[in-house]
Amino acid sequence: MVIDLLLIALAITLDPLPIMAFVLVVASDRGVWKGLAFILAWLACLVAVIALVLALTGGQPPPPRSPPSTAGLAAKLAIGLLLVFYGEHRRRRLGPAHGPVPGSARKPPRTPRTPRKSPHASSRSRSSSSMTSRMDRSSAWAAAGLAVFLQPWGIVAAGATTVIEADLSHFSSYLALFGFCILATSSLLAAELYVVFAPEAAQARLMKLRTWLERHQDPAIVVICLLLGLWLTGKSIYQLTS
Repeated sequence: MVIDLLLIALAITLDPLPIMAFVLVVASDRGVWKGLAFILAWLACLVAVIALVLALTGGQPPPPRSPPSTAGLAAKLAIGLLLVFYGEHRRRRLGPAHGPVPGSARKPPRTPRTPRKSPHASSRSRSSSSMTSRMDRSSAWAAAGLAVFLQPWGIVAAGATTVIEADLSHFSSYLALFGFCILATSSLLAAELYVVFAPEAAQARLMKLRTWLERHQDPAIVVICLLLGLWLTGKSIYQLTS
């Protein structure tokens, strides 16, 4: 259970979409308080899912090969397969645009000229400015709602199927669940603390991070979905057939 929770928490905290949105939240007016609301809502979702699962299991894992245990493994298998299919779907959509076509002829070097600003870069800049201005006018409640909306619920559901195995009669299970919540929120906590202790430097560097994530979000999502999906699928099949 611990390894599964660790991998799922890493997948949640490395998901680029919530990080990109959180950067805009903390970069807005009263961003520290809005960021805190975002983090509290994010944590509340994780805690609510864990509490619901533990309420259904009574804090005791179901016996091996019992109907509840088999149903949990089947659900984890289904989620793993969905992650693999989704990751492969996004990988196919990337196409050759994110890398050179093998065997393609190289173009002859051209005479250097004054660099021009890419229209795509200016479009991204205007889009970021527009979203930042909208966040300036939003409230902390809006930031909290954004956290709930951007929660990667498919991966959180995989965590729920793993929490079924938690045995609350052992203190290690409490530590594992607590560590899961903290690790799944660690990227947001790091950004929030950075803004609190170094606001000027944090604003510039976090916006650069967001720009970098905009260019690499699709490959990152593909890697996260494929690796986690393959792990969950393989382990579920092994446990169902052993």
